[in-house]
Amino acid sequence: MIRLLTLLFVLVYAMAAQAQNIALHGRIVSGGTAVPYAAVAVSGTTIGTTSNATGNFTLTVAPGNYTIAVSAMGYLRKALPVSISTTATDTLVIELEVFANPLNEVVVSGTLTEVTRSESPVVVESFGTAFFRHTSSPTLYDAMQMINGVQPQLACNVCQTADIHINGMEGAYTLVTIDGMPIVSGLSSVYGQIGIPSSLIDRVEVVKGPSSTLYGSEAVGGLINIITKNPATAPKVMADFSATSYGEFNTDVAVAYKHNKVAGITSINYFNYKLPTDRNGDNFMDVTLQDRISAFTKLVFTNKYGQQSGIAARIIYEDRLGGEMDYKPEHRGGDIKYAESIYTNRYELIGNYRLPSEKQNISLQYSYNYHKQNSYYGTTFFNAGQHTAFTQLIWQKNIGANHKIVSGLAYRYVWYIDNTPATRGFGPDSLRQLPFITNQPALFIQDEYGITDKIKLLAGLRFEYNASHGPIFAPRLNAKFNIGQNGALRVGVGNGFRVVNIFTEDHAALSGSRKIIITEELKPERSWNGNVNYSNMVVFNKGFVNFDGGIFYTIFSNKIVADYFVNPNAIYYENLRGYGISRGVSANVELSHTSGLKVRIGATFMEVYQMEEDSQGVLEKIPQVHAPKMQGVFSVSYTIKPLKLLVDYSGQVFSPMHLPVLPNDFRPLQSPWFTLQNLQVSRKFAKGRIELYAGCKNLFNFMPKDPLMRPFDPFDKQVQFDSNGNAIASANNPQGYTFDTTYGYASMQGRRYYAGIRYELPR
Repeated sequence: MIRLLTLLFVLVYAMAAQAQNIALHGRIVSGGTAVPYAAVAVSGTTIGTTSNATGNFTLTVAPGNYTIAVSAMGYLRKALPVSISTTATDTLVIELEVFANPLNEVVVSGTLTEVTRSESPVVVESFGTAFFRHTSSPTLYDAMQMINGVQPQLACNVCQTADIHINGMEGAYTLVTIDGMPIVSGLSSVYGQIGIPSSLIDRVEVVKGPSSTLYGSEAVGGLINIITKNPATAPKVMADFSATSYGEFNTDVAVAYKHNKVAGITSINYFNYKLPTDRNGDNFMDVTLQDRISAFTKLVFTNKYGQQSGIAARIIYEDRLGGEMDYKPEHRGGDIKYAESIYTNRYELIGNYRLPSEKQNISLQYSYNYHKQNSYYGTTFFNAGQHTAFTQLIWQKNIGANHKIVSGLAYRYVWYIDNTPATRGFGPDSLRQLPFITNQPALFIQDEYGITDKIKLLAGLRFEYNASHGPIFAPRLNAKFNIGQNGALRVGVGNGFRVVNIFTEDHAALSGSRKIIITEELKPERSWNGNVNYSNMVVFNKGFVNFDGGIFYTIFSNKIVADYFVNPNAIYYENLRGYGISRGVSANVELSHTSGLKVRIGATFMEVYQMEEDSQGVLEKIPQVHAPKMQGVFSVSYTIKPLKLLVDYSGQVFSPMHLPVLPNDFRPLQSPWFTLQNLQVSRKFAKGRIELYAGCKNLFNFMPKDPLMRPFDPFDKQVQFDSNGNAIASANNPQGYTFDTTYGYASMQGRRYYAGIRYELPR
C-alpha cells in the first residue's frame, strides 16, 4: 500500500512539473536564410537540441531567465539571454553571423576564372583592404612587405629603385598586373609599384611560381594581380589623410556613384615628401624627395543578364629626387652636387567587355599604357619612353558540373626606346637610337576537370611567338586532392619563359657610376618549377586556425645575369653558362578568434644561386644577391572591445643576404640579421564611418651601415683610372674604390611616427 501511494505521489508531482514547463519554439537564421542542424543548448543545464533542416527547434524549459547558446559550423557562436514566462508563445529568432572564412574568398588569378580559394587547384593567396591597414601603407610597395615569401627590395639608396621579389628571385621575374592586365612591366617595373596607391586596391592576389601559361613572359617567378575596387559595391565616399614624423603627407579621396546599370568610381591620390633628412651623416638624403599625384576612374556596366563590363583609366605624374643634402635644382645634370632626379609621366587604360549571352561566356580584355621617364643619375642622362598594348579574347565553357575549359587568343605589343646602348643601332645606324619593338601573339588553352569530388586536375598550354626568339611553348599541370573537410594537397609543375628586356635586367646600372656592357646577343630565359602545397583549416566554436605550407624548386636555363665583380665601374650582362636554382620551403599559420584576437605568422626558408662555369669550364656556385635564406613575417591584431580600440603589431625578420660588394670592399659581403617592426592603434567613431589611427614604423630604428661607397666623392674626381677604365690604388684611395649605390638592402628611413584619419560613407 505504501509503495502504491509513493508511486502515485511521484506521478502526480511529475505531471504537475510538466504542466509548469514551457515549449520554447525558435528558428536559427543567417542573413534571412535558415541554418540547419545548429546546436542549441541552455547554458548551465543539460537541456539541448538541434535545429532541423529548416532551422527550427523546440526546447522544453520551466519559466525563468536563461542563456541560450547556439553554434554551427561556419558561424560565430552566439549566446542570447532569454526570459521565459508562463504565457510565452512567440517564436524566438536567433541570427548567426558568418565568420570570415578565408577559404571562401573568390580568386581569379590562378585559373582566369572566378573560383573560391578552397576549390582552386592552383595556390592563390588573397589579401584584402583590412590586411593592408595593419600598417599605414600608402602604396602597393609598402603594403606587400607583410606577405610571406614576397620581398619588396631597394636596389639603390639614392633614387630608391625598387622591385618585388618572390621566393628570392629578382623583380624582373615577377609580373604585376592590374585587373589581370600586364600594366607594370618593362620601363615601369622600377618605380611602378611605388606609384600604385593602396586606396584603389580592393584586394591583391599572389601566385608563387611560373604563371607563363596564362600570362606569358615575365610571369616566370610569380604573379601579383591588383584587383581594383568595384564601383557597384564601394562606399559612396572614401577619404584617407595621413602624415609622418619625417614630413610625408598622403591624401586619398574617392567618390563612387551609380545611375541605373552604370556604376563608377573616381579617386585622386597625392603624396608629398619635401623634407631632406640625413640621419647617418653621409651628406646624402636618407629617403628620396617625392611629389606624386595620380588620378583614377573606373566605370562598370551591367547588362540585362547581370554580367559586368568595365573600363578604367589612370594618370600619374611624379618628381623624385635623391642625392646630396645641399643639392639645388640648378645642379641637375652637373658635376657640382650629385643627385638622381627622375621625372615620370604615365597613362594607363584598362578594360573588359563581356559578350551579352546566357549561353556563352566570351570576354574581350584590353589595356594600354604609356610611360615616359626623364632622369639624371649624376651626370648620366637617361631619357626613355615605352608604349605597351595588350589584348586577349577569352572563351570559357562548362561541360557539366565538374569540367571547365578556358581558351584564348592574346597579343602584346611593346615599343621601347632610350638613350643607352640597349637601343643603339648597328652598322650604319650605330649613331642612332632605334626603338626596340616586340610583337607577341599567343594562343592558350586550359582544361580543368574534377575526376571525383576529391580530385581535380588542371592542364594548360601556351604557344607564343616572339619575332626575336621564335616559337615558345609553356605547359603546366596541377592537381588538387581534398583531404578531410577543409584540407587539401596541391601539386603543380610548370614551365616559364621570359623574353629579353634590357631595361628590367638591372636598373642599378643607371645608378651611380657603373656602365652597361652587353657581352652577347641574349637568349630568352626558361624555367621549370615544381611545387607541393598542403593546407588545412580547423574550425572551432570561437574561430578557426588555418595552416598552409609547401616546398618549391625552380631551375633556370639561359638565365640572364648581371656581373658586378669583373669591373667596379661596369655591369656585364650575359646568358648564364650553367643554370640557376631557387628552392625552399614556406609555411603560414593564421588564427582568428571571436575575442578579437587575430594572429598571422609566416616564414620562408630558401636558397637561390647560380651554377656558373669559370674560365676552366668548372661549375662554380654563386649565391644570388638580395636573397636571404630566411624571411619571416608576423602580425598580431587585438580588439580591446570595452575601448573599441584595435591594436596591430607586425614585423619582418631577415637572415643575412649576399650583397653586391666591390673588390676588396671593407663592407661585409652579407647583411646582418635584422628586423623591421611596427605598432599601430586605431579606433572607429560615428558608427564606423570615421577611423582615427596612429603608430610607429621601424620601432627599433634599424638602418643599414655604409650604404654608399665614397659618398664624399660621388663623381670619382679623386679616383685614378688605368687605360681600361679600372680604378687603381692611389695615396688617398689605397683600395681603388669608386662611388657606388647598389649595396643597400633595407630602407635608410629610421623610426618614424605617423597618424591619420579615414572616412567612409557607406551606400
